[in-house]
Amino acid sequence: MRFIWTFIWSLLLSSVLSYILTSMGGTPFNFMHTLVLSIILTIAVFTLSEGVLREDKEA
Repeated sequence: MRFIWTFIWSLLLSSVLSYILTSMGGTPFNFMHTLVLSIILTIAVFTLSEGVLREDKEA
């Protein structure tokens, strides 16, 4: 379930970011770019949460 929510939040945040940047640049909004950015953000969050930022439990 956390993977689904992570993807939903990354899709929402990247949509807002993409909309703001494209309107500032005067270019049309492209949802495919937003989807690619969302997938990259989701993979980055999974990588950080499962590998890099995980604390090792010492016995």
